[in-house]
Formats: sequence, structure tokens, C-alpha cells
Amino acid sequence: MAGSQTTDAGLTYADAGVDIDAGNALVERLKALVRATRRSGADAEIGGFGGLFDLKAAGFSDPVLVAANDGVGTKLKIAIETGIHDTVGVDLVAMSVNDVIVQGAEPLFFLDYFACGRLSGDTAYEVVKGIATGCMEAGCALVGGETAEMPGMYADGDYDLAGFAVGAAERGRLLPRRDVAPGDVLLGLASSGVHSNGFSLVRRIVARAGLELDAPAPFAPSQPLGRALLTPTRIYVRSLLAALKAGLGIKALAHITGGGLPDNLPRVLPDGLGAVIDLSTISSPPVFGWLAQAGGVAEAEMLRTFNCGVGMVVVAARDEADRLTTLLALEGETVMRIGEIAPIDKADEPVRFIGSLGFA
Repeated sequence: MAGSQTTDAGLTYADAGVDIDAGNALVERLKALVRATRRSGADAEIGGFGGLFDLKAAGFSDPVLVAANDGVGTKLKIAIETGIHDTVGVDLVAMSVNDVIVQGAEPLFFLDYFACGRLSGDTAYEVVKGIATGCMEAGCALVGGETAEMPGMYADGDYDLAGFAVGAAERGRLLPRRDVAPGDVLLGLASSGVHSNGFSLVRRIVARAGLELDAPAPFAPSQPLGRALLTPTRIYVRSLLAALKAGLGIKALAHITGGGLPDNLPRVLPDGLGAVIDLSTISSPPVFGWLAQAGGVAEAEMLRTFNCGVGMVVVAARDEADRLTTLLALEGETVMRIGEIAPIDKADEPVRFIGSLGFA
């Protein structure tokens, strides 16, 4: 039509829900956090296309690389619902670096992946602050990451995390060792709580109990329930590195995550050997007793879903177990002597429990 004018402007990426400028601003805010994780071998600067690490500068002569990746799972739902975002980054680091250390390797560097529907610079900053905290606890450098804003994939306010850790060990020092034998002692290192597994069941129990996340936690009344459940996963790297460097008879390590003791401990045991664990020796944080009672969860189900108080198991030579216990305690760990290695037949369960956790 003569004289008509078009008023439609061309679309931009921001119109589609992705704000490049906000992403660039976030990177600038994160640089100071990342620099705080510097260590030998990495300058911990971000902004390039890839992170660099110098193994020679880190003191390795003939290294084997060990890599692990993981997420935080539905624990993120509690962080999102409570608005508490500064702890799940520690969980993210812990889940991967604890997997690296069980191979006998020192975690060296970490990368994260943060995906969301719409980028909130404050939320992302708090998450990465937790990641940086976890990296400093583990002694590894945060050398890079990725922030993905994906409208339509995630609802506004929702986000997901993945993390990737790389470590190294000198050739010949990887775990588990081949000399795991009957009579070796099992030392359990105390967990900080639920860690980052089983939260789909945790959330179901909370709903069944009719509790709000801002209500006092039944197992820790001085804290809101949400904050108590967000207690971050314990990182065992520094204490275990000290023990490994001391040469005190560590033959294998098992990170107790999803599947609990029954599924994770057999992963580091040779054919023909299993574990006998006395549950009465395990001191479980109160959260596990509450979950068992409020959810009516049987002990066997608790053991296959949660760590139940043991976040890491050390398989140690019997004649070194006492010295190792002392060293780990000095490094800040709570150590429980929970069982020993024993021969098994093919028809036997690889992990046999005696005693009880005492949740009833």
C-alpha cells in the first residue's frame, strides 16, 4: 500500500533470550575467583579457547593422566528452590577430584560447564565461587569453563552443572595395587552428610514429611532444612595425598557415591576377594537416621542409596593401619576401622555386612 511503512526491527540474539554482553560481563567478574586457584603448572587465567597446564612445572617426570567428570544431580533443585548457590560448586569439584584421588593421582586442574535458561550473573557468580573454593580445597587450578544460556531448554531460574577434573600420577604409582590381600584393613573416612547422591529420594522424603526447606531441620534444628541438606561434599584430596606420599601401605581407595558401599567398594577389589564390614563401627551423621525414619527406608536401601557416613574407604595393609589412622586424623579426617578384606566364592556377595547402623 502506498505510503505504508514497516516498523519491525530485525531480531537479535538477545530477543531470542541469549545475552552475549551479560555473558562477557560474567567472565570479567569471575577472573579474580579463577586467579585464586593458581598452582604450579597453571596460571589459572580464563578467556582463551582452552586451559593450559604444564606437567613439568608441576614436578612430574613420567606421568600418567587420570580424568573424571560428574555433576551434582537433583541436589541442584534444593539450591534453586532455596536460592543458596554458593555450595553446589564445591560439590561439583568434590565429585570429580575424589574420583581422581582414588586412582592414586593428584588432581591438577578443573573445568566446569554451567547451563541455564536465562543467565543470572549473580547466581552464576555464586556457583563459580563455590567451584573456586572446591578447587582451592583440592589444590587444583580452575583453568576454564563454559556458560551456556539455552532458553527453551531450561526454565528461567533453572540451571545444571557438569565438571571435569584431570590429575596425574607417576607411572607405577596408580591405585588399586595388585597386592590387595585377605586381612587388609578397611578404614572409613567420615562423610560430611549426604554429599551429592540420592537427592531424588531425599526430596521425596522431605515432601512426604510435609516440610518446607526454610523450616528447622529435624536432624539439625539450628539450621534451615534446605541449608542443612546443602552441606557440601567432603573433599579428601589433601589428606589422602599426604598419606600416599608418606608411603603408609594404602593399597586401594573407594569413593562412596551412588550405589553406596555395596556397589563402590567391589570396584577396587580383585577377583576372589570381598569385604566384611561391621556397620556398628560406622558413626552416621543424624541426617541419615532422619531419612531412614521419615521415609521408612530399609537399611539395605539406605546402604545402596547413600554413603551413610562413610565418604571414602581406604584399603590398608594391616601392619600400617594404625600409623595410617594417626596420619589421616592429623590431616583432619575422622577415621573409622570398619572391616577387612576376606576371600569369597563366586556365589558370594562381594560386600558382606554384620551389625547394624542403628537407624531403627
